[in-house]
Amino acid sequence: MQVIGKDILRFHAAIWPGILLGLGAPLPKTLFVHGFINVEGQKMSKSLGNVLHPKQIIDVFGVDACRYYFLRHIPSYEDGDFSWDRMHAAYQNELGNELGNAVQRTAAMIKQYQEGIIGSIPDGSHDDQSYHAAIEQCRFDRALDSVWEQVRGLNQYIDEEKPWELSKKDTKDHLQEVLAYQVSCLLEIADLLAPFLPETAEKIQHVFREGFVRPIEGTLFPRIEKDVIPSMA
Repeated sequence: MQVIGKDILRFHAAIWPGILLGLGAPLPKTLFVHGFINVEGQKMSKSLGNVLHPKQIIDVFGVDACRYYFLRHIPSYEDGDFSWDRMHAAYQNELGNELGNAVQRTAAMIKQYQEGIIGSIPDGSHDDQSYHAAIEQCRFDRALDSVWEQVRGLNQYIDEEKPWELSKKDTKDHLQEVLAYQVSCLLEIADLLAPFLPETAEKIQHVFREGFVRPIEGTLFPRIEKDVIPSMA
């Protein structure tokens, strides 16, 4: 696969293959052509002084969060826009409150109600055809959209089942089933996230995959205050 920006499509889709054919060299099997990334609605320009280096983002939010924003919130085949406000919102709301909270709640409840023992974990049962189809088409934003449908579905399941209420009733078997299902969902989500957020996926698997809860240092996505973000300082 060859990955290029849309402004050099003519050279890499026509001239470069001609050179390779003339040399008898193999051609790329796939050409993934992406759009531009703007900043705060403007094209990046040295004269405007708005050129963004990835390290600026990584230093604040970390590698996985940086990968998440650009793979999900920048359309795979269109121009996209970065802003510190949107980056912060995606980090806090989607990564922290939705994914991180689901992991933290599940681990905490298993430790509190079952002494950290998960028990038998059912196999994942979600339909991931749309996820794999999106990856085949290099539509990484859509692939992550499908993962986040599962993340939000899991949080809805937790709120509906209310394990904290089940723990007060004589329903230990049902409580164990509910918590084991939550773990199954999280492990399935981790598998799907591995190509996109490898460090996060590994941490989730570390916590749950052995059949008992193993602690990790801190939280998946520690809270970041706005005053440490460059444009908000």
